[in-house]
Amino acid sequence: MKTAIRVGGPTSGGRKQFVAMLEFAIEAEKLGVEQAWSAEAWGMDAIAPLAYLAARTEKLQLGTGIMQLCARTPASTAMTAMSMQTVTDGRFLLGLGNSGPQVVEGLHGQPFDRPVTRMRETVELVRMACRGEKLSYSGKALTLPRPGGQGKALRLAQPPEEIPVYLATLAPKALEMTGAIADGWLGTSFTPDAPEAHLEYLRRGAEKAGRKLEDLRLCVDTAVAFTDDPEPVIQAQKAMLAFQLSAMGSPTMNFYNDAYARGGFQDACVKVRDLWLKGQRAEAVQAVPDEMVLKTSLIGDEAHVRDRLDLYRKAGITELMLHPIGKSTTDRLDTLGRAVELARQESA
Repeated sequence: MKTAIRVGGPTSGGRKQFVAMLEFAIEAEKLGVEQAWSAEAWGMDAIAPLAYLAARTEKLQLGTGIMQLCARTPASTAMTAMSMQTVTDGRFLLGLGNSGPQVVEGLHGQPFDRPVTRMRETVELVRMACRGEKLSYSGKALTLPRPGGQGKALRLAQPPEEIPVYLATLAPKALEMTGAIADGWLGTSFTPDAPEAHLEYLRRGAEKAGRKLEDLRLCVDTAVAFTDDPEPVIQAQKAMLAFQLSAMGSPTMNFYNDAYARGGFQDACVKVRDLWLKGQRAEAVQAVPDEMVLKTSLIGDEAHVRDRLDLYRKAGITELMLHPIGKSTTDRLDTLGRAVELARQESA
């Protein structure tokens, strides 16, 4: 398994946080981390940190985890991806995602309709652009040039580039599409104890397209902490999970909640979201089961972490995005270094 970290995030922004984030990534590369993925939600955009990191790192693969489809046209996405491939000297990974209705409609003012179709057609257009083709396309969600307008089909002036495309998907139909067309999958809400909650659909999509699941790079994220007393760490992680289950979506559409439910936590998912939507947020946090935290993380002593890494490897995960827990940057880097070494030993 390759190891990765995340930079940026929903609440990222400000010079102090920006510098700390980049310095952490530079040190992570020295520890042997192989990828850095930039999150984009309603904080810092996905590209700026990676462009800066491209000049400060040598081997680190730099991926968007994710660029929001609704925030850019397909042509703009392709132009940015091709520019980043040049800036990074071939180290760029294009991660795309639909986000959710609250961000798409609330922040960007775009309709959250036909998300799977829009994602598929965006990927087709991006790949056309990266091959140097004229962008003439008639789809169900996207059409170029604009019908009835004054434009004509154009091609980008940049030299053709091959850029790996990862898709961040959670719902069954979207997972099937990912298995059929993507180079890689960016997964969340994943537990190696119930991998088929996601992999079943990825495999089905791959096989329908004449591929194998092994043709995809599978990247999932997990928190990591080394401790002989996991209880305080577990309690601290519950707030994040409660937010995912309840607030990262609308009251009627939450892909994270649905994915965790498929992974074996259906009753807990319903209870946590119901409490959260009633305004009982403290109770919602406490309703997150300890088991959910432990099965979606690497929290415990070294033997426990090693066993969990083995489960990820056996599930077919090829890239593991680590979120080290610690009170300081030094603590987080120490935790990251230990986890990277264990992952290296497990892979060997």
